[in-house]
Amino acid sequence: MNPVGVLRQIALHLERAGAPTYRVRAFRRAAGVVDDLSRAELERRAADGTLTELSGIGKTTAGVIAEVLAGREPAYLTEVAGGAENLPDGGALLTALRGDCHSHSDWSDGGSPIEEMAEAARALGHEYLVLTDHSPRLTVARGLSADRLREQLDVVAGLNVSYERDGTSFRVLTGIEVDILEDGGLDQEPELLDELDIVVASVHSHLRMERRRMTERMVAAVSNPRVDVLGHCTGRLVTGRGRPESEFDADAVFTACREHDVAVEINSRPERLDPPRRLLSRARELGCRFAIDTDAHAPGQLGWQSYGCARALECGVRAEDVVNTLPAERLLAWAHGD
Repeated sequence: MNPVGVLRQIALHLERAGAPTYRVRAFRRAAGVVDDLSRAELERRAADGTLTELSGIGKTTAGVIAEVLAGREPAYLTEVAGGAENLPDGGALLTALRGDCHSHSDWSDGGSPIEEMAEAARALGHEYLVLTDHSPRLTVARGLSADRLREQLDVVAGLNVSYERDGTSFRVLTGIEVDILEDGGLDQEPELLDELDIVVASVHSHLRMERRRMTERMVAAVSNPRVDVLGHCTGRLVTGRGRPESEFDADAVFTACREHDVAVEINSRPERLDPPRRLLSRARELGCRFAIDTDAHAPGQLGWQSYGCARALECGVRAEDVVNTLPAERLLAWAHGD
C-alpha cells in the first residue's frame, strides 16, 4: 500500500456509496498533496504529528496516511469499503461487461478529468470507457459546443496514444450524450456526430410533453442513423423529491429502437434506475438490444453497473442482448453498421 493510492481508493469507495461530494474531494485533495511529498518527509511528519499542518490534510486523512506508513490497512478504508460493497449482485452479466457507454467528465457536468475517469474504469477491469459529455443546449451542464468537442477529441486521441505507447489495451472511446430536441433533432453538428464512436441520445427538456408529441420526438431521434443508444428513456427520478416518468408510447419507441438497431439504455444511477421494470421487460419482449451504463459523473460511480445488471437479470435480459459485453472493435463495428 502507498498513501496516495489508498486515499484515492477511499475516494472511489465514498463515491460508490453516494457520500457527499465534499468528503470525496477531501480525500482526492489529500492525495494530491501527498503525491508531491517524499516518503521521507511523510514519515517524519507522521512521527512528529505535523501532517495536519499541510494545507489539504485534515485529521481523518492524516490518520489514514499514518496507518499506511505504519504498514496497516487503515480502519477508515475498511469501513468505507464495506459500505460501498453493499451493492446488488450483478451476477454473470456484470462479469460479462467490457465497458461503459455513458460517462461524464469535468468537460461538462462531471467532477473529474478524463484521465481520472479512465483510470477508474481500468481499475474495474474495463477494456474501454465511452466519454459522453453533454451537448451545447444543456448549458446548465456546461454542454460542449462543436469547437469544445473537437478540442476534447484531440485530448482523447492523445490519451489513447499514451495508452498504446505503454502497451495498455485500454481505450477511451469518443462520444456524446446529445440532447433530443423538441422536434426529434439532435443538438450537435451532424458531421461532428459522424466522427464519434458512440452517440447516446437523451431527452433533458420538456419532459412533460404531451404523449403523442413525445412519442414522435423519440421515434424521430432513434430513427436517426447517427444514434446508437437511447439514454434514460423516461427521464424519471426515484429519490428525493423525485420526478415522474415522461409519457410516450413505449411499443412505438422500442419498436423503432429495434428496427434501427438502437440500444435501449439500462441506466444504473440509483436515482434513475431507468427504464422501470415494466418497460425494460417490454423492450426485451420486443427484441431490443441494451446498453447497461452508469451515466457516471465521478470515478467511483463507474462501479454502479451492478444496479443495472441486477434489474436486467430480473427482466430476462441476456448477455448477448447487451452491446457493452462486446469488445471494443466489435462494439464500434455495431455502432457503425458493419
